[in-house]
Amino acid sequence: MKQITHHLPEWLIRSYAAGSLGHAFSLVVATHVSQCDECRARLEAEEAAGGVVLEGLEAVDTSDDLRARVFDGLDEDIAPEAPAPQRTGIYPGALIAEMGSDQPRWRSLGGGIRQAILSEDKQGSARLLYIPQGMAVPDHTHGGLELTLVLQGSFHDETGEFGVGDVEVAEDDLDHTPTAGMGEACICLAATDAPLQFKGLLPRLLQPIFRI
Repeated sequence: MKQITHHLPEWLIRSYAAGSLGHAFSLVVATHVSQCDECRARLEAEEAAGGVVLEGLEAVDTSDDLRARVFDGLDEDIAPEAPAPQRTGIYPGALIAEMGSDQPRWRSLGGGIRQAILSEDKQGSARLLYIPQGMAVPDHTHGGLELTLVLQGSFHDETGEFGVGDVEVAEDDLDHTPTAGMGEACICLAATDAPLQFKGLLPRLLQPIFRI
């Protein structure tokens, strides 16, 4: 594996350690830190710092109602934890657990591009994208935040080149046309908290069908 050069920003690692990220973004963080020694060390430092803060808090009495609501919340979906480094093929342990298998359920988007939607909720969606070599995703901007983690191959856009293990953090001011490199097909894990904003008419018409 090439050296990872595009890492997670501090605020994302801190939010993940605090448990305040939505499921889709948490999946990207968990998958990346299972591959990246540097970001895993930063996450462990954040978790250790949070533990020190909690130890310094004074205990307070709680009501029966508060305790009941806390225990009820334990039944809700929680963000995926970063597993120890392990993988099946190109898919790290966090993705295997999310997919429930070692192979995605691909759906064609046309032009050789495929996707497998992994999760959708009110906070965002996560999906795998398969982009053949040299193929470009239509030009688009963002209604919010998009995280893209490369699992195989590479892609490049207006901000640079991203290889295996790299994460692109695209905010709503980025207008780009991601294009797969000329080696292996590019397979990425992408998470968004708002629909993409495509420039072309055809992608906009197909967007509700493809849920992207």
